Amino acid sequence: MDLKTYIATERGRAVALAGRLGVSPSYLSQMANGKSPISPERCVDIWRETGGVVTREALRPDDWQRIWPELVEQPYKRRRDDPLVEQSGPSQVAHD
Repeated sequence: MDLKTYIATERGRAVALAGRLGVSPSYLSQMANGKSPISPERCVDIWRETGGVVTREALRPDDWQRIWPELVEQPYKRRRDDPLVEQSGPSQVAHD
């Protein structure tokens, strides 16, 4: 799922995610709408804070293979057993 869709699907989700990321809701909106670039480090933060629902591939569709070559052999959606996806928190993890 892309970031714009993720924050639009539930009222208050953008404010909550922005708070967990330590950014303003307006900056999160700029990232979601492609007006501000998202660094690889921030992509990992977003991916973790969304429980893997917003993928690194969706956040950086043009260069994710170069940044995270280990993901090339893995399915698009991360599984719950992915060690980088925290199991606690309000977010749900995507399933295959």
